[in-house]
Amino acid sequence: MDIFEKIRRDRGPIGQHSTFAHGYFAFPKLEGAIANRMMFRGKEHIVWSLNNYLGLANHPEVRKADEEGAREHGLAYPMGARMMSGNTSNHESLEKALADFVGKTDAFLLNYGYQGMVSIIDTLLSRHDVAVYDGESHACIVDGVRLHQGKRFMYKHNDIESLEKQLERAEKLIEGTQGGILVITEGVFGMSGVQGKLKEIIELKKKYNFRLLVDDAHGFGTLGKTGSGTGEEQECIEGIDVYFGTFAKSMAGIGAFVAADEYVVEYLRYNMRSQTFAKALPMPMVSGLHKRLELLRNHPEFKDQLWDIVNALQSGLREKGFDIGNTNSCVTPVFMKGSLHEALNMIIDLRENYRIFCSIVTYPVIPKGQLMLRLIPTSVHTLEDVNETLEAFSAVARKLSEGHYDSEKLAMA
Repeated sequence: MDIFEKIRRDRGPIGQHSTFAHGYFAFPKLEGAIANRMMFRGKEHIVWSLNNYLGLANHPEVRKADEEGAREHGLAYPMGARMMSGNTSNHESLEKALADFVGKTDAFLLNYGYQGMVSIIDTLLSRHDVAVYDGESHACIVDGVRLHQGKRFMYKHNDIESLEKQLERAEKLIEGTQGGILVITEGVFGMSGVQGKLKEIIELKKKYNFRLLVDDAHGFGTLGKTGSGTGEEQECIEGIDVYFGTFAKSMAGIGAFVAADEYVVEYLRYNMRSQTFAKALPMPMVSGLHKRLELLRNHPEFKDQLWDIVNALQSGLREKGFDIGNTNSCVTPVFMKGSLHEALNMIIDLRENYRIFCSIVTYPVIPKGQLMLRLIPTSVHTLEDVNETLEAFSAVARKLSEGHYDSEKLAMA
């Protein structure tokens, strides 16, 4: 069969909805300055879908650093991959600052977060090794372990007993071989907002011989006394062997970094194919990231303001009877029951009549019959934003329970 014929027949679990979804539910256009309120289809909305946790995206000092970096260096510099011709002192100094901030001896910049995590896993593991990973891991982790040519075992989400069973399996498998074990989890799970049980996982090192890789995309900048992440929050930084953070969230940029002991980072630096064969991060981004990290470290009030909004939003939702699961991070899920078309009609109502823009999650990400509205609070949101959103959510939840959205015809404006 022609592979394009297969594409015509099966557009994929999300792509099958592209005809009606494109431009509204998928690939929507939020316009204007990145802020708590932006324009969607010509109307101002309160936006809860941007990972601009600390409000750095439009901070004047960040904008100035980005502009000066572009003016001085242009977008092309440095040309080439870091290993060949694209290394600079600015790249190296940013790596040192990041390593110091997260309590590791060295760090390595990565062009992209998703690509970076996939490549870290691919590079660390040989065919003799075993990957043991959380069942609700982000797609970049899942794709990374799929690339692994050896065995991979999945444990039930945040279930230490399940993890221990998989570690027992892994130890038996590598007995008498050159293989080792890499456990992979997240600092904060991006859908549920639940922190990974890092401290309990690290405790298992007393019983089993493994290394721990943590994807802390949502924890970096938001958790811990200084904002250095989930390891600091749970007081277990030293037990994390390989720490991954992204710039796409708290740092309001692009790219990522990996931090570990110097010899581990050196191995990654010389063996990560995604970096060896890819252009270095452009200098304006690197210059801007220096400023972002400086602000993150020197202005704890940004994180305090973020958590004021988080606490107001989450406590308000609970008081109004909403199920927000067990989140213990900034990520705020709101769980409801309903069908796909009910979910879509509710989102239309939220956007068109209440001017609230948030993400909707349905099957296959969560079980059939369940809906999840996902809210991402930031330090630039206001209590007025929170109160308007709580009132809107109360109204649409009442409509959902009364069957107001139970129509397969979408109520598009």
